[in-house]
Amino acid sequence: MVAVSTAVILGAGEIGGALARQLAAADLVSRIVIVDDLANVAAGKALDVAQSSPVDGYHTVMSGSGDVSAVVGANVIVVADSAASPPIEWKDEAGLALVRRVAGLNQLAPILCAGASQASVIQKGVNEGGVARARLFGSAPEAFRSAITAIVALEAGAAPQDVSLSVLGRPPQNVIVPWDETAIAGRCATHVLSAAQLARLDARLARLWPPGPYALAGAATRLIRTALTRSPRVHAALVAVTRDEGVAGRSAMMPVTLQPAGIATLVPPSLSTRDRVRFETALRA
Repeated sequence: MVAVSTAVILGAGEIGGALARQLAAADLVSRIVIVDDLANVAAGKALDVAQSSPVDGYHTVMSGSGDVSAVVGANVIVVADSAASPPIEWKDEAGLALVRRVAGLNQLAPILCAGASQASVIQKGVNEGGVARARLFGSAPEAFRSAITAIVALEAGAAPQDVSLSVLGRPPQNVIVPWDETAIAGRCATHVLSAAQLARLDARLARLWPPGPYALAGAATRLIRTALTRSPRVHAALVAVTRDEGVAGRSAMMPVTLQPAGIATLVPPSLSTRDRVRFETALRA
């Protein structure tokens, strides 16, 4: 656990509630604040998580609020979904306005978008709002990667933990999994799976998007863990694209390493000529 550390979750919807529980159980931060316009819902979900702490053995202090200024001094800020009925991710212009506000209130903490519909928030927040792209990024691609890993393992008759792969591009239609650098039990995927199997997997990728709220919460928790513990682990993240990489104003899934302040490095994948063309096309699509 990071000493006297605070995570603020913006939104007490399905993603926000699941994230609060998973993040608390991970004992990564000393305090979690759930913020929502429906302050009573945020407080209720915080209380629910807090009441589980004696059973599950974590020590995270939980609270709920309706005041966005709770982000002041936080170590990590997560943009999730509101507690409206039905829950709605913070996205589009409302999401952008929220990100601009919290980025002004807290100029140091990373802002992690946990939803699957927040690409425009990341794109515009960086390119129009002036937020550094190392601070503002999304974790949904990590949940997507987990789903892809599961179907690859099933196709190969392997355990998911024995599959290592990257995912790039712009979901759901422009998704690239570099099979040449994918490993299954230490062997290249192209040596384990036939061309027909790989084609079948490629055809299924778009249908795996978007991930569900619990998968999204789990992915956000994993990225936060890696960032706060300074682990060298590589994750799939949604990042803003610069003019040198593609069309400025877009976002794409890319492998990254993390640090407490946000993205540490973008990890350039080793791509075949075909995959590189597909990736560059996706960045400019």
